[in-house]
Amino acid sequence: MITRELEKQLIEAVEQYPVVFVTGPRQSGKSTLLKYLFSGYQYVSLEDLDNREFARNDPRSFLATYNSKTIIDEAQHVPSLFSYIQTKVDSAGETGMYILSGSQNFLLMQSITQSLAGRVAVFKLLPFSHKELANVGIVQSVEKEIYRGGYPRLYDKPIAVNRYYENYIQTYVERDVRQIKNIGDLSLFVKFIKLCAGRIGQLMNYSSLANDCGIAVSTAQSWISLLEASYIVFLLPPDYVNFSKRLIKSPKLYFYDTGLACALLEIKTEKQLNEHYLRGGLFENLVILEKIKALFNNGEKSNVSFWRDSKGNEVDLIETDGERKKAIEIKSGKTFSADYFKGLRKWQELSQTPPDDSCVVYAGDVPRITQYGKLVPFANLNNED
Repeated sequence: MITRELEKQLIEAVEQYPVVFVTGPRQSGKSTLLKYLFSGYQYVSLEDLDNREFARNDPRSFLATYNSKTIIDEAQHVPSLFSYIQTKVDSAGETGMYILSGSQNFLLMQSITQSLAGRVAVFKLLPFSHKELANVGIVQSVEKEIYRGGYPRLYDKPIAVNRYYENYIQTYVERDVRQIKNIGDLSLFVKFIKLCAGRIGQLMNYSSLANDCGIAVSTAQSWISLLEASYIVFLLPPDYVNFSKRLIKSPKLYFYDTGLACALLEIKTEKQLNEHYLRGGLFENLVILEKIKALFNNGEKSNVSFWRDSKGNEVDLIETDGERKKAIEIKSGKTFSADYFKGLRKWQELSQTPPDDSCVVYAGDVPRITQYGKLVPFANLNNED
């Protein structure tokens, strides 16, 4: 089993809180991780219809059966259960009583925060990070890592990548979407997701997306929220620090897994990425994801954004730590060019930040130090934290 970076945080949280909640995309490894780490706990899944009806119709008896030290998987199916859990943990006054997991974030987080505020530690588990794979000796080319993505089953079973994502998309649309929101035309929704994949790394333009899909702008906004809630896409916010006259204030669109994005783009092999028009966007997505995964695996919230002004000056990724900002430019090329630092040089001039707080992450292999910041191969990214 590949060790997950989140393990330490979960073990500590179980010793400090009565309830621990782990959310993330379907098939990101939540159940496997929790059953492995907490093998002494009872395990019950609300994906099972009998368990679900038991919890929904007789929550007190359900919690009497699963009195404590229990993992409740797919907890989003019975959000009403959380109020009863609150009463139970308040009465017991113990830590580590329940570990909840769920793959849908839409109403689940709202229910969790309302019912279990102050009693629960919340974590997000995304598919494997580059660091987690590298730690067990799985080293891939940039193209293969983008194409294959990080879902654990692809590293556990000899499954064809295309077939895996084909089934994942079908399962997500036919099952999860129907559970979260009543969408009549599922084929139109699939078209919408594919259009989103074609906009990776672009500013979010709801009007353009709606027009291309043939839906209302309000529907496009609702469907993006649905994709965010179920960990398919995320919106990278702009950095609002006003170092120039006018700033772009729209977020950028990215996917929580580049392998899924490749499948939606109908990329059939990793070799296609060499000439694909979205190679740069997918590599950018990969780097940003690695940063977000590192934060989530440390139990932290995302602190990343991007910066762009109305003149086209841009930095792909800004990491904010207190008042310190670290600027990262992302280039999918494998050969160094001085132009890689063009955006960073403008950022340094406007923000008065030193070159030490700037770097370019690229797809090449050779690190170097320049007068404008470091040049960092993607494989070395985690060593620059």
